[in-house]
Amino acid sequence: MISKWSASIARASGSIRGSSAPVTYSLIALCCTVFLAGPASGIGPAYGSGDDLLAAQRAYFRHWGVIPADLFEASPGAALTPVTALFVHGTWVHLLGNMLFLYVFGAMTEERMGRVQFTLFYVGCGYLALLGYAVANADSEQSLVGASGAISAVLGAFLYLFPRARVTSLLPFLFFLPVRFPAWVVLPFWAALQWLAAGRAPEGPGVAYLAHLVGFGLGFCYASVRYGRPTGPTRVRKAPAPAPEGENQP
Repeated sequence: MISKWSASIARASGSIRGSSAPVTYSLIALCCTVFLAGPASGIGPAYGSGDDLLAAQRAYFRHWGVIPADLFEASPGAALTPVTALFVHGTWVHLLGNMLFLYVFGAMTEERMGRVQFTLFYVGCGYLALLGYAVANADSEQSLVGASGAISAVLGAFLYLFPRARVTSLLPFLFFLPVRFPAWVVLPFWAALQWLAAGRAPEGPGVAYLAHLVGFGLGFCYASVRYGRPTGPTRVRKAPAPAPEGENQP
């Protein structure tokens, strides 16, 4: 999960050299492995092609994704889908967009939180973000997959922990001229766009903007309660501005 307003390349100033973020890198590796092994990538010959491939993808998303209408049944399997859905992505763009932003913002957040706490934070906030969307759309039969809720939580935590980290974006409506803003400007602007998009989102398949908002809010609130005052200016690795691809509803 994150919006298209900065879908062009964006970069944060400075770089981390030799950073240690094994959980972040393991999450990226796991999501990529799951995607490549499943039918969504379209490269596995075992799933066939054409209608057979589409049928396999639909069955795959329904099995591992969150289906709000089924989530609140007395089924242990359904209760686990907000976890399994975090590692399933609908398209190549969906996967690469999410993993790019996890790579950028996850490493610093993990280093600040520590490995165990970051793991619990990522999975817990991702679960609650998808659960929040399911509660608000309890009658929906659409499968919901993607790590955007969890990554949005990472962005929320990053905003609180590193508010003065400067983000340089190449925006298309400014002829791709680099513009630098601190995180406390860029990330709230992104959240506002998610809020507006959530209000306009049509029924049916699309991007689960509400899950982004829930995750972002959870991440920010958790960091503020857990860590108190935010840190000073921090150098962050070059990377895109915060706009991970949204949860996919195949």
